[in-house]
Amino acid sequence: MGFRDRIDVCHRWQPDRYRPFLIGDARHGWIDAALARRLRDFPAVFDVDVAAVRLSPALDSETRRTAAMADVLAQLRESGDLPYWRDELYPVTRDWSVPPVMLMERGAVPRFGVRAFGVHLNGLVRRGDEVLVWVARRSLAKEVAPGKLDNSVAGGQPHGLSFMDNLVKECAEEAGIPPALACQARQVAVLEYVCEQPDGLRDDVAVCFDLWLPADFVPRNTDGEVESFELWPLARAMAVVRDSDAFKFNCALVLIDLFDRLGALGPDDPDYDAIVAGLGRSLETRPHGRSSG
Repeated sequence: MGFRDRIDVCHRWQPDRYRPFLIGDARHGWIDAALARRLRDFPAVFDVDVAAVRLSPALDSETRRTAAMADVLAQLRESGDLPYWRDELYPVTRDWSVPPVMLMERGAVPRFGVRAFGVHLNGLVRRGDEVLVWVARRSLAKEVAPGKLDNSVAGGQPHGLSFMDNLVKECAEEAGIPPALACQARQVAVLEYVCEQPDGLRDDVAVCFDLWLPADFVPRNTDGEVESFELWPLARAMAVVRDSDAFKFNCALVLIDLFDRLGALGPDDPDYDAIVAGLGRSLETRPHGRSSG
């Protein structure tokens, strides 16, 4: 095992298994054959052929698209075709600076291969010359990756919040970090990846932040989504990421980016060039706090 293995997981998918999901002339997702067949049951909403799945052009506004999709997803949930459900609306857009073409239930986003955005925080501590990082363990009750290790704070980006507002919210809920402290976090990277996961095709943009925490601060979960926190030396975090899959797949990617930015990972690693290329760092989709609502 190695860092490159963790990177490869985040880019592992088979494009020939999917057809584009089109809204107007633009692709907004990827749909597999099984879901495409199921969507034929909704001819007023989807035009399905061997080349693509298209949202009906009759749905010519964000409001109409959102309402039609909500009705379809409710029926898919009832029939058992949509096992994940979050009761949270996500904006459908390829670029955060562009208004969404519609909103859809978060749990359905991977099934439709729609791009999703999220925030990830590295909670860091200095102890002399040593850097330590707070590591969270996900609740065993989580639908996705229960019990896996996680970043200090992480959460999906819902409709209607800026990235910083969402980070402050997630910091309070997941780690008990007060807003005045959370606001000191600095955006440090935007990572992109596409991969197949049990909940569907994840086409994700991870907006990464670093926050240097006081040495006496101890995270405390308040929303039940985290089992525990541990403060690890950076070297331990590197070893666990490199030698195991103990971390949730995308959280490992965020940590590898951290190791590289802190200079703990460098060209002496024989896979360094492939690792840096595989991080999927992006400037084009870099958000700067814009609200989607």
